[in-house]
Amino acid sequence: MLNAHNVSISFGGTELFSEITFKLVSGNRVGLIGKNGAGKSTLLKIIARELECDTGTMAFEKNTSIGFLKQDIDFTFGNTILEEAYTAFVEIKSVEKQLEEINVQLAERTDYESESYHNLLHDLDDLTHRYELLGGYNYQGETEKILQGLGFKREDFGKLTETFSGGWRMRIELAKLLLQKNDILLLDEPTNHLDIESIIWLENFLKSYARAVVLVSHDKMFLDNVTNRTIEISLGKIYDYNKPYTQFLELRKDIKEKQLQAQKNQEKEIKHTEQLIEKFRYKASKAAFAQSLIKKLEKVDRIEVDGDDHATLNIRFPISVQPGKIIIEAKDLAKNYGSNQVLENVDLLIERNSKIAFVGQNGQGKSTLAKMIVGEIDFDGDMKLGHNVQIGYFAQNQAEYLNGEKTVLEIMEDASSDANRTKVRDMLGSFLFSGEDVDKKVKVLSGGERNRLALCKMLLNPFNVLVMDEPTNHLDIASKNVLKQALNNFEGTLILVSHDRDFLQGLSNKVYEFKDKVIKEYLGDIDYYLEQYNLEDFREIEKRTVEKSETISKGKDAYLENKQREKEAKQLKNRLAKVEKNIAILETDILNLDAEIFENSEQVTSNPDFFKNYQAKKDQLDVLMEEWEDLQMKIEECS
Repeated sequence: MLNAHNVSISFGGTELFSEITFKLVSGNRVGLIGKNGAGKSTLLKIIARELECDTGTMAFEKNTSIGFLKQDIDFTFGNTILEEAYTAFVEIKSVEKQLEEINVQLAERTDYESESYHNLLHDLDDLTHRYELLGGYNYQGETEKILQGLGFKREDFGKLTETFSGGWRMRIELAKLLLQKNDILLLDEPTNHLDIESIIWLENFLKSYARAVVLVSHDKMFLDNVTNRTIEISLGKIYDYNKPYTQFLELRKDIKEKQLQAQKNQEKEIKHTEQLIEKFRYKASKAAFAQSLIKKLEKVDRIEVDGDDHATLNIRFPISVQPGKIIIEAKDLAKNYGSNQVLENVDLLIERNSKIAFVGQNGQGKSTLAKMIVGEIDFDGDMKLGHNVQIGYFAQNQAEYLNGEKTVLEIMEDASSDANRTKVRDMLGSFLFSGEDVDKKVKVLSGGERNRLALCKMLLNPFNVLVMDEPTNHLDIASKNVLKQALNNFEGTLILVSHDRDFLQGLSNKVYEFKDKVIKEYLGDIDYYLEQYNLEDFREIEKRTVEKSETISKGKDAYLENKQREKEAKQLKNRLAKVEKNIAILETDILNLDAEIFENSEQVTSNPDFFKNYQAKKDQLDVLMEEWEDLQMKIEECS
């Protein structure tokens, strides 16, 4: 499918990777990992043929199709969700249009005996067969199934795409790629805009994907559940093993330990050889022996240990001042966006040092409540902040507020005060921005680098309550681990909106589930919530799944039944046209024979085969007339 050989690329004099080699075959589900800026997205662009490598070759099998979900996409407005999703079926829609045009022509024409009419019938048969092979009778049901799996409701299908947020539009793009069934599917951080339920659905979908998948993700649980192979980009090299992420780490650790031991043994042997050389090289009787040892030493292939990038963030969230016992007290909170009521009659009491996780499907109000708490949006109801409460807020799209034309250093200096301006460079260094990195413009940074800068900028202001909305989006796994440790050590109050199950583990002692405009409290961490969720909602989920499946199945069955009726009607009409053509031919033949009987009765009566042929044509006409009546009745039944 793909054979990459000795591929190298660099940007601005910095080499991302050098002479890397790998293959992709059907059934590979590859987790592409590495630190932010290591070159993961760049490698995806090279595989997608959007970017050429500096050296090396990318050899694809003939007609290999590639689907690519990028972090940032251009979207066409004006389509409904279904219309946009159907754009995935370019060939099916083309054949569908041709079939409609032919059927219109057949309905309007009456020249059943003409060659052009016969050619139309032939084209109709060919296109109908092609339509069936492409899945034309199934694609609409399949589209609805995938859209619902990704969290869309059936009532959303007719809404325009521009009425949805960027995250939901990203889901539409993901749905289109999943429907196309490309030979190679490239996914750059597909879980960033998905809630937990949709992530679980996507996991199950990708596990059964028969072709090749290469995905960049910083969700360890997602990687472990989906992938069967891991490729890590580190310090310009790749490490490629047929193991999911966690097993890959264990294998790499084991290999490195063996490399270290082998290197240690080799160095011991080299040192012993050097001692022998030093001992004998000046003795005439042993000089030849010493020279042979020197040559042997020169030929030794020195064992190298795989390098690791040990650069890590250094994050600490100090609290500003000690707040009062009550952090937030709220009653009868409500929020609507036009006719869409998101939250209603919500009561809230958050005490000092609480560690709270907001979870639930997208669109249920998690980010909305976070914005209400920090005063970013208006709402109905009463909310009071406690004594000495100072809130630090990291928005889901925090990185988007950074001016792309400014440098990393300028962003920090603009946000700093006289008290902390001298600390800006040290803070940037803690977030892995050092040396010339601080002079880079924001627009050239990767998604993870922009998120790191946004986190660093947030620390310029004092706080004792931290509200974070999806802070791990785009962060590499190492950075996420450091952030998690920093949040564990945070002595203030934490409110965390996240869909990352692994990241949430151990970070919260309360979980607020957002569902149907209200909030339900679970006194435990994310594992406890998931256990309770399964116990409490198992029957409901099972029922919902069955009902959903039945609804989809019924809808699909009805659609397929309708399409089958249309197909049968078309076949019947085609057959009817042929019968009518044969009837017309026979009637003309019989009229000619009648004329011959009238004009040459004596000659005709002396030929016994004449009446035999005449009667056969009349019998054949009777059969065709019966068939014509039968076809007419069947066509009426199908309509």
